[in-house]
Formats: sequence, structure tokens, C-alpha cells
Amino acid sequence: MQQLDIFADSRDVALRNDVVEQLQLRDAAAARTALTVLAGEYPSDSALPSMTVLVQQLENASTLAVTDHAELAVICRHFENEVAHAARQVLPERYAQFWTTQCWRELAQRAAAMRYRAGDPDSHAAPLWLRASDWAAASDAIESIESWWRIPSPLAWMTEARYRFAGVDAAWPLIAELAWLAPARFTALIVTLQDASLNVLRRRFDADFQGTGEIEDYAWFPAWLLIIKPAVAGRLGEARVQRDLPASRATAILGEILRREREGEQHELIALRQEIRRLHSGLFDIYMATRNVQHR
Repeated sequence: MQQLDIFADSRDVALRNDVVEQLQLRDAAAARTALTVLAGEYPSDSALPSMTVLVQQLENASTLAVTDHAELAVICRHFENEVAHAARQVLPERYAQFWTTQCWRELAQRAAAMRYRAGDPDSHAAPLWLRASDWAAASDAIESIESWWRIPSPLAWMTEARYRFAGVDAAWPLIAELAWLAPARFTALIVTLQDASLNVLRRRFDADFQGTGEIEDYAWFPAWLLIIKPAVAGRLGEARVQRDLPASRATAILGEILRREREGEQHELIALRQEIRRLHSGLFDIYMATRNVQHR
């Protein structure tokens, strides 16, 4: 006869499992009933506070549109600080992720009509779709923002969406544009993505590049990348060059240098190299160190 496991088969465990099961099914009424039974028999159970948060979230679910930026910010903080935490406390890991993803999806749908506001950029549907792991919907929401590629937050969102959907190779043009426009957002995104190859490149950049030591140095990352990884030249060539930004202009010039080197055109190389030197002497030194030529 199988021996009864008094821990696995105890009454409090069974009642907790009842609540968890209904939470996973997202059945608000059944979850409230199961929670009431658990609280009645075990009022000091440590899972009660987190389970209560999740049950209330189901009960208070709404499909009404959110049109106020302040209201959306309050809801987001509640999700981040309370709901997501509670889900991690009481649901199995894979279900906790699914549960919170569904919450973000529902909120993104409610915030679909929110207009982008520079002073409060995160109060928009696009970052909510990213949290819901819906890259296509995030891209659609971003494209509704006029000139999104010239604004740091939407550009960072689109870069993440492109990376999540199609990988780093497809994202290179946007990664370059983000580095030029908003180096701080670029570094924050690298941390968010946790891509092994990008992390290696960033560490190498930190070791190789002689800049000011400020975050703005990362604006030169795409130009540096062309030197040490010329295979990405084709993808970086798709980036929208901003001539008023020296790091963007340097990347475009290096792309032209690589093309002329491949085709054996030597006539204008000296002038192009000198332009790189004028834009950033440290970048020029890295470039020259990879070529068997003398500085001119």
C-alpha cells in the first residue's frame, strides 16, 4: 500500500492548489470561492495576500478604454509592483509568466487609443505590447507615432520588437540608429535583451574604444562595429544616416571606405580616412590598427 504523504496531501496544500487551479483558468468566481475556503480554514496562510491580489485582479478586469495618461501609469505600477510579484509568489513559473503576459495584453488593448506624449512616453500601448510579447502589435502601435525613428523611446521599442521577432541581424539598422540618437537608451536595451553576442561586443567596445568614458561614447558603437565586424556593413548600410550627428556620419563614411577597399578604389581613400580622423581620432586609430598602412 502506498504510504500517505502527509505534506503533499495535507488539507492546506489541497486548498491552496484549488485556488491556484482556478487562477490558472482565470475563473474569477471559482477562484474567489476557493480563496474563501482557504481563508476560512487557514486565516494565517502565507499565500493568502498574494492570492487575494490575483483574485481581485480577475474580479476587477475591465475592457473599458484607458484614455488618461496618469490613470495608465497607476495601473502599470500596480501590475509591476503587486500583480506580477503576487503571480511569482503563488503560481508555477511558466504559469506566472503567462498570467502576467495576459494582463499586459488586456491593458494594451484598453490603451490602444492613447496618443504618444513626449513628457510621459511609457503611457502608450507600444511598451505594453512588448510586455505582452506581441511584437507585431507593438510594431503597429509604434508606427502610429509620427516620425517615431527620431524619438528615443519609440525607436528603442521598435528596436526591441524587431530583435524579438527576427533576431539581431534584422535589428542591426535600428540598433545603430538608437546608438546614434540615444546612447543611454541603447545601453539599457542591451541589458534588457541579454543577447550573448551583443554582450560580448559591448565588453570588447568598452575595452577597445578610447573615448571620454561617458555614456555618449556608445554613439560610436556602430562605427566601431564596422571596423571589427565588417560583415555587418550591409545591414548597417540600411540605417537612416543622420548627418548632423558625427557618429552617424562616421559610420556612413566607414561604410564607404569599406566599399572602396573591396573594389580596389584607392583614389579617395586618403580623404575619407582623414575625415574619420577629424570626426574621432580614437576611432581612426582603431581603424588604422587593422590596416597595414601608415598614418597620413
